[in-house]
Amino acid sequence: MKNKPTLCVVMPAFNEESTIEEIIRKVIKQEAVGRLIVVNDCSTDSTPLILKKFESNNKILVIHHDVNKGKGAAIKSAAQHINCEFVVIQDADLEYDPSQYNKLLNPLINDVADVVYGSRFQTSEERRVLYFWHYVGNQFLTLLSNAFTNINLTDMETCFKIMKSDFFRKLNLQEKRFGVEPEITAKLAAMDARFYEVSISYFGRTYAEGKKIKASDGFRALFCILYYNSYWQKKKYSMS
Repeated sequence: MKNKPTLCVVMPAFNEESTIEEIIRKVIKQEAVGRLIVVNDCSTDSTPLILKKFESNNKILVIHHDVNKGKGAAIKSAAQHINCEFVVIQDADLEYDPSQYNKLLNPLINDVADVVYGSRFQTSEERRVLYFWHYVGNQFLTLLSNAFTNINLTDMETCFKIMKSDFFRKLNLQEKRFGVEPEITAKLAAMDARFYEVSISYFGRTYAEGKKIKASDGFRALFCILYYNSYWQKKKYSMS
């Protein structure tokens, strides 16, 4: 890796007591990571107590929400604390592996991309096989998003979105929950960001293991694709 760039990791966390400590330790072990920003979204389990172990670590910033606001709101709370060259979004479970940051960074380091998505479907790596209808819904939303943005992603809904910090700061996110995924994609496309995809491994979890996305989030994502790709939204971000 050229010049070992610094990477800010943004980690929304809500009731992740079973995984939060392990994922934090995996993240801060990565050489490229300059800062980890954990946003505790008003967890009601022991997540806040576990986070206290890390508050003295100068590589980690912990932000606490007084009320549960959602993933999108947590990402937005971290925006003003970004002080690194690149930013990646990392869930607080163990579905996405931080050891893959380097391969996601490569197109950015080589300056052929402004944003890189980690694809769970365009992959030859190991991937846990789970819900068929989640897959169908994901593919439908990705296809619809592609039709409006005119880019050919295979996994618009992926958590692993890594980008140059200048692009991240311009997003001005509005979505509180999982609608943030199509919102980010629409706004980056309107900015004429150069997109790349990189194959990643994926270790999905079941609802019994703590998965939180609901069918209603799929309908919200549909609305967000239409709304954030509307003419006036595109024009606003293409001029930013």
